[in-house]
Amino acid sequence: MIKLRGTFIDEITHDIPSQNWTEDEWARDFDAMKHVGIDTVILIRAGYKKHAVFASDVLQKRMGIYPVYTDLMDLFLQQAERCGMQLFFGLYDSGTHWGPKKDYAMELAVNREFCKEVVDRYGHYSAFKGWYLSHEISKHEPGVLDLYCEMSTFLKGLKDQPVLISPYVEGVKQFGDQAISFEDHIQQWREIFKTLKGVVDIVAFQDGQIPYEELSTYLKAHKALADEVGIESWSNVESFDRDMPIKFPPLPFKSLRYKMEQAAKAGIENLITFEFSHFMSPNSIYPSAHGMYKQYQNWLEQQEAMQ
Repeated sequence: MIKLRGTFIDEITHDIPSQNWTEDEWARDFDAMKHVGIDTVILIRAGYKKHAVFASDVLQKRMGIYPVYTDLMDLFLQQAERCGMQLFFGLYDSGTHWGPKKDYAMELAVNREFCKEVVDRYGHYSAFKGWYLSHEISKHEPGVLDLYCEMSTFLKGLKDQPVLISPYVEGVKQFGDQAISFEDHIQQWREIFKTLKGVVDIVAFQDGQIPYEELSTYLKAHKALADEVGIESWSNVESFDRDMPIKFPPLPFKSLRYKMEQAAKAGIENLITFEFSHFMSPNSIYPSAHGMYKQYQNWLEQQEAMQ
């Protein structure tokens, strides 16, 4: 049966709007996730620039973060445990050391101290089952790969659990004339995976930058490359629409279904999405997300009836 097993959670709201939910609304949304078979939640990032999901002493000292009034990390872990889900913890993205300055050593240093604080505060939760390297990449960048390797080793030393990455493709939907060719993309990732062998456990390529007619080719190639080095291959089935002139409405359900079916045909069994709460939830601020949930739920029921 083809279904989504996991979803990212984005409540630092880097490029999508806040839903301003209380604990009650988050509880309802976790219930909605569980109802359609989601058993994994991935915190997209625990902090971005001066925003954070909890009042971190480390980020206050190093980055001068804004006040945090609700401990979302604790809330998400409690809800994950209540619903029998596993949670992957996403790191801090400074937006400065990582982005404009490309000071990867400083980004690493901040995250080392921060993640030690996270494990001290939340490591006792049984739902805390994985790490997510929030710093997305698309191609071979030695400094970034050094960060990946050092950070992954450090994280597993803190709490030995799987490390997930979700790279993107520099495809035409986002990069237009500057898009990378399929051949160049595959060549670069063959080299990247050689470096990440034994370092990263799971890769879930984002699928939204690729034209639908080319998606199957990319999915099969990604899985083959990951299989070569023993990295588990998931697919990040984006549930928002990159074909519209605004950022970002929910995807039409027919498009979501098509992408999920193509991933299944490529032999990828574990499908996750970015992201349920905004673009698929019956509780979303987008009314069309409510329709997405109904159609998705009906499709799951149709598949079950055919088994």
